[in-house]
Amino acid sequence: MGAAHPVGRRTVLKGAAAVIAAGLVAGESFALPASAATIAAPPEFPSGVELYQQAYVNWSGEIDLDGVWTCAPATTADVVAVVNWARAHGYRVRPKGMSHGWSPTLLPAGADVSAVVLVDLTKHLAGISVGSGTVTVQAGATVDQLTVALENAGYGLAALTAPGNLTVGGVLAIGAHGSAVPATGETRTPGTSYGTLSNAVLSITVVAWNGSAYALKTYTRTQPDIAAFLVHLGRAFVVSVTLQVGANKRLRCQSFYDIPTATLFGPQGTSGRTLSSYLNSSGRVEAIWFPFTDRPWLKVWSLAASKPLLSRSVSSPYAYTFANFLSKEQSDFLSQVVSGNTSGTPAFQNLQISIVGSGLIVTGTWDIWGWSKNTLLYVQPTTLRIVEAGYAVLTSRANVQRVVNEFYVKYQERITAYQAQNKFPMNGPVEIRVTGVDAPGEVNGGGVSPQLSAARPRPDHPEWNTVVWLDMGTIPGTPDCDAFYAEMEAWIEGNYTGSYATVRPEWSKAWAVTPSGAWTDTGALTGRIPASLRAGQPSGDNWDTARATLNGADPHRVFSNTFLDTLLP
Repeated sequence: MGAAHPVGRRTVLKGAAAVIAAGLVAGESFALPASAATIAAPPEFPSGVELYQQAYVNWSGEIDLDGVWTCAPATTADVVAVVNWARAHGYRVRPKGMSHGWSPTLLPAGADVSAVVLVDLTKHLAGISVGSGTVTVQAGATVDQLTVALENAGYGLAALTAPGNLTVGGVLAIGAHGSAVPATGETRTPGTSYGTLSNAVLSITVVAWNGSAYALKTYTRTQPDIAAFLVHLGRAFVVSVTLQVGANKRLRCQSFYDIPTATLFGPQGTSGRTLSSYLNSSGRVEAIWFPFTDRPWLKVWSLAASKPLLSRSVSSPYAYTFANFLSKEQSDFLSQVVSGNTSGTPAFQNLQISIVGSGLIVTGTWDIWGWSKNTLLYVQPTTLRIVEAGYAVLTSRANVQRVVNEFYVKYQERITAYQAQNKFPMNGPVEIRVTGVDAPGEVNGGGVSPQLSAARPRPDHPEWNTVVWLDMGTIPGTPDCDAFYAEMEAWIEGNYTGSYATVRPEWSKAWAVTPSGAWTDTGALTGRIPASLRAGQPSGDNWDTARATLNGADPHRVFSNTFLDTLLP
């Protein structure tokens, strides 16, 4: 039997530090071939498909499973063979990418993996073929690989995830996003979308039950059933997609760290350098605020066909090298947190923003310019691993500043209250991004909207055309972090309501939090969260519709786990 174990606070912290020190990506570990494995081999596994034993560790180290059987199919026919084998032998299969996620949609912490096979798509199923205004890409290709291929052909996407070491399959499973809305007066580039990357899908090929066996099936964007697969939370097995793409654009990215937090996140209607003012002028912003500091790191991207005089030209991504390694100070602080001492948090946070300021100057990256991927991608696997609770607030563009200000005021109030008790649950940044919704009108040829997307439009509130993504980071296992997250989640859910806004989980992050941990609020998993994707949607086109479609495509629940059995039964 594959070993599984609950992960304690110190184990999580030490594991995260070890992963960073070793320079490993999430999920990367030594593999034992089947002939040398220490666990019982899956019976009658399809011959010719590479099979090995490997540990599974997610991005933050909070999910750490020893001895998981993993295979690397060479073809999609191999994938189908493995799935049919699993159904016949009572196994489950989980598609594995780069393991850069927090939520247990792939495997939960402590899972019994004795009847599970991970299917690594990154080794052989990463093909990319660029057409005219489209790209067909296999699920194992990474965002890095995809954007290189697109740039070489003159294409790009309106926004990207911050890390590029994510598979396309993983990105689409949870509706990953960047940060972009149209600036005032901006016209959308044909073939691009301001929503999640799932809104760029034109067709999708999955493994689905056909009544007698599992086989490949392709859905196009105008077919109603595709709506369940565009964001499927791990309840489907995607092998390839065709995406729409637009003409590549050059972007200027300016970094600011001189704006007072109280100004950038000031009340709605405030004049001056507010987040909304930058949103209106550029359409593309990201605010990174370290708690206990008074100046956030604001990145502002703007369209710039030619290089501005003061900008530095960049020809590759990941310009912010200072943010992608573990410094001695970070290592020392991590050691303090492991021992239970968090009193150094305010000083550590001020050090963090000073590193940003000096790093931007030393590397000359406070004002960079280049093709889209070279300014949008900036997080590498060597960065400090944190956990983040994440929420998507669906609202109107006019209310973005209100959303941000109310969150800032509440967050500041709570960390101050904890500080008064000598508690410091948050030692990572708050990250705020803003996108559009997954509007079918931005899809070439039209189509349906993703039924499980956190950025799905609400037909009963057409004015809710914007999503504010609120993420709160901390080092995994920090004392009191779950209690803090639970308090903030309860406030977020209760504050952004009515005709003003609504809230959905950011699927890749932590949510449904109780003081016992993330994803432990069963009432939210079975009640509030499904309700958030039923509200305002037609009775035949909502959470329940997606669940029925996914169950129809996988009636034997080969593509599931114990967590998904609760969330999407």
